[in-house]
Amino acid sequence: MSIKGEMFYGLVLALGAFLLAMFLTPIYTYFAYKYKWWKKQKKETLTHEALPVMTKLHAHKFRRAFPTMAGIIGVITVWFVTLLCNWERGQTWLPLIAFVAGGIVGLIDDLINVFGSGKGAAGLRASVKLILITIVGVALGWYFAVKLGWSSIHVPFIGEWPLPEWFMIFVFAFAVVATSNAVNISDGLDGLAGGIAMISYGSFGVIALFQGQWMLAAFCFTVCGWLLSYVWFNVPPARFMMGDVGSFALGAGLGAVAMMTNSLLLLPIIGGLLVVEAGSSLIQIISKKVFHRKIFISAPIHHHLEAKGWGEAKIVMRFWVISGVLAIVGVFLAAIGGIISR
Repeated sequence: MSIKGEMFYGLVLALGAFLLAMFLTPIYTYFAYKYKWWKKQKKETLTHEALPVMTKLHAHKFRRAFPTMAGIIGVITVWFVTLLCNWERGQTWLPLIAFVAGGIVGLIDDLINVFGSGKGAAGLRASVKLILITIVGVALGWYFAVKLGWSSIHVPFIGEWPLPEWFMIFVFAFAVVATSNAVNISDGLDGLAGGIAMISYGSFGVIALFQGQWMLAAFCFTVCGWLLSYVWFNVPPARFMMGDVGSFALGAGLGAVAMMTNSLLLLPIIGGLLVVEAGSSLIQIISKKVFHRKIFISAPIHHHLEAKGWGEAKIVMRFWVISGVLAIVGVFLAAIGGIISR
C-alpha cells in the first residue's frame, strides 16, 4: 500500500471513530443523567491535605449535575473500530490492550467515585491505582520485549541503544505508568487533557505512518477520531467529565505507541505539557514534604494559572497551542534524528 493509501485508510478509521463516538455520546448522556453518574469533588491532596483553592475555583461545576466516566465511550469506540478493521499482532494488539487495560483501571476508580460512599468514595487510593497500572505496564512490557522481540530504544542523532530484556520490560512499564498518571493529572479543565492527547496521538500517528507502520498510525488516528467527538461535547462549559477511565486509557495507550514507534525519548517533547503538568504536582509534593512550603498556589500548574486569574478557556486554548508547537518540534526531530526512515 502506498503512503497515500495508508493515510487514507487511517483517516477513514478516524472518521469512523468520530461518527461512532458521536452516536454513542447521547446514549451515554441519557444513562449518565438518568442514573446520576455524578462526579464527587476531590477534597484532599495525595498528602491528605485540604484543597481550599481548587475547591473554590471549581465550586461552580459541582453545584450542578456533572457526570463522569465519559471516557468509556472512547474505550468502546477505539476497541470496536480497531478490532473490526485494524487488528494486527505486530502493530495494534499491544497499544489496544494497553488502551483498554488502562481504561479498566480507571473505570474501577470511577465506579467507586460514583457509587461508593463513606471516606473512600473519592475513588481508589493513589497507591492502589499505581500498583494496578504498573501490573498492566509490566505485563505488556514482557509481551513487547519477549514476544515482539524489541531489544533497543532509539536515541535521536545517535542510533539504536541495545538494552537487556529485563530492562526493556522496565522501560515499557515506566512509559505506561508515567504517561497514564500524567494524562490523569492533566484532566482537570474542560477539554484540556482531550486536546493535548489528540495532538500527541496525531503526532505519533504521523511518525508511525512514515515508518511504514500504517496499522499503528491508523490506531493513533482512530483515537484522534474519538477525541474530536469528545472535544466537541467537552469544550467549556463541559457536558461531562472524561474520568479516569478515559485518562488512564489515553495515557497507557500513548506510552505503548511511543514504545512501538521507538520514539520514547521524543515523548517528553511531543507530550511536553503532560511532563509540565505531572512535574508541577511532583514539585509541589516534594516542596511541601521537604521545605514545608508551596511552590504553586495550587497544583498542577493549570490550577495555579486559574488561581492567578486566567480563565479556564484561556488556559485550555493556550495549552493546545503550545502542544501543537511541541508536536511539530517532535515530528521534526523524528525526521532528522533517524526515527523516521522513509
